[in-house]
Amino acid sequence: MSLVAEAFVSQIAAAEPWPENATLYQQLKGEQILLSDNAASLAVQLSDVDVSKIESNIPRVVFSTNFNLLKEFSYFLFSTGKVPFIHVGNQVVSELGPIVQFVKAKGHSLSDGLDEVQKAEMKAYMELVNNMLLTAELYLQWCDEATVGEITHARYGSPYPWPLNHILAYQKQWEVRRKMKAIGWGKKTLDQVLEDVDQCCQALSQRLGTQPYFFNKQPTELDALVFGHLYTILTTQLTNDELSEKVKNYSNLLAFCRRIEQHYFEDHGKGSSSIRLS
Repeated sequence: MSLVAEAFVSQIAAAEPWPENATLYQQLKGEQILLSDNAASLAVQLSDVDVSKIESNIPRVVFSTNFNLLKEFSYFLFSTGKVPFIHVGNQVVSELGPIVQFVKAKGHSLSDGLDEVQKAEMKAYMELVNNMLLTAELYLQWCDEATVGEITHARYGSPYPWPLNHILAYQKQWEVRRKMKAIGWGKKTLDQVLEDVDQCCQALSQRLGTQPYFFNKQPTELDALVFGHLYTILTTQLTNDELSEKVKNYSNLLAFCRRIEQHYFEDHGKGSSSIRLS
């Protein structure tokens, strides 16, 4: 997120109080949502669940998964294609970074207890996750032919009528593949992508160590982001288990995901598939 965008979001957020209900929208889990979008949605949900536990005066977010019925946001969805997004008062804010910034501008942040050095380290690891895990998920969704044919096109196009479902799916595929070429991932093999995922997991595992969270006692935005990606990888059925097996090599990352699932999601009915630690 650019400095100009951050300043704009902060100004808008600070101008209005929280309404009685804020709503987070995402695609239907069973038939529409893709790997990368589910990871982002979980990260946003963890941020909201934790803030709601700490600040009882913040209205709890209402989660809507009926993507087909979002007529009032159809233009926003069609023009941006960015999910999840929250509807707060008169504002619609999409994606994890802007949403976190929006909430922070209202005086609530998961990383308030960190010093400047820790915040800089947190941002560096968040960049690592976005550059490696998010990019790997996008590669798998749109560049791996088996996944594209069996999962991605059907899920991505499902909210739209024929022939728009096919047109939008192929358009998105073209956009992602062009991006992959631009960042040097266009000619990578699946094995090379899986190796990148393993290296990222190794770095995260080493940083986490034996701590419950990355900065010890309380989750931060980094914990939310990592949980969103790892939990989604572990619990999403793909054409094979190669991606999830990379994560399962690191027992402390598995325990980390299970800890957050039990503490922040199971009590609120927001968990999905449970993680097996063995």
